[in-house]
Amino acid sequence: MIETYAYARAGLLGNPSDGYYGKTIALLARNFRARVLLYPSARLEIKPSKADTPMFESLADLYSTTRWRGYYGGIRIIQALIVRFMDYCSDRGISLPNRNFTIEYESTIPLRLGMGGSSSIITAALRALCQYYSVEIPLPLQANLVLETETKELGVPAGPQDRVIQVYEGLVYMALMKSRGYGEYEQLDHKLLPNLYLAYRTTLSEGTEVFHNNVRDRWRHGDSEIVSAMRTWASYAEQGRDALLERDYVALNRLIDRNFDLRSQIYEISHGNMEMILAARAVGASANFAGSGGAIVGSYSDESMYAALAGAMQRIGVAVIKPQVV
Repeated sequence: MIETYAYARAGLLGNPSDGYYGKTIALLARNFRARVLLYPSARLEIKPSKADTPMFESLADLYSTTRWRGYYGGIRIIQALIVRFMDYCSDRGISLPNRNFTIEYESTIPLRLGMGGSSSIITAALRALCQYYSVEIPLPLQANLVLETETKELGVPAGPQDRVIQVYEGLVYMALMKSRGYGEYEQLDHKLLPNLYLAYRTTLSEGTEVFHNNVRDRWRHGDSEIVSAMRTWASYAEQGRDALLERDYVALNRLIDRNFDLRSQIYEISHGNMEMILAARAVGASANFAGSGGAIVGSYSDESMYAALAGAMQRIGVAVIKPQVV
């Protein structure tokens, strides 16, 4: 029995430039995880979890579950990963033995809130496959394989950030490159981080597919506003790395806020997302999207501010945690 895990993540700075060959800083949040079990069996089987089972108590249950979880579970992404894994091995002359298996998964990561729920399932499943078939894949290529499972196999627009941080873990500064297919990934000491919080809505569902589409089209056509914004976000990540190394948390907080402020000029921000940002800033905390909407991340000064933040978020139906990076 092989048991593997992958964890939720939060983009701190630079997002969403990771999907446009920019630069970002991201961190792991071990508070939530995907778990995969893989074991030998007579036939190859991908077992469904609750998210894959189309059984509901009522119309209201179907509606609320769909709004929270979306229309897809994990079976399709694990199946897509297995296909991609086989292609990877075939391209490199790696012969896989004819050994069937059963794979099953579960996840505690809130879905469709930009916390890497789908990519964590893929990452954990890839780790299990590598163990089962004794295949060693370099970390940068693992991140690429996870990304290609979603982009090339399933047609989901996505950037490398989620996959890189979930593969490398901890705290990572990323400079993405188009020329060689992956970037320069620098693991930073998580002790450099200030007091961080992660807040997420328990009712808001805003899929990445919807969030990114218009901007991606504009970028492909060379829209000057979008190209300039991507460069600016990348510079925020660069400056943020320097601020962390110097422990200049005033500068870091300023960059976190600017990252979102620029985002609000480019993207249409929903009421629920803006409400979270304003609630955090009202108590003195910095705030930026942790991903593509539905969750935010930022810094607070002390436990008094954290208590005020938790109270403000509770009043608008938002949960708050302290991310466990390691």
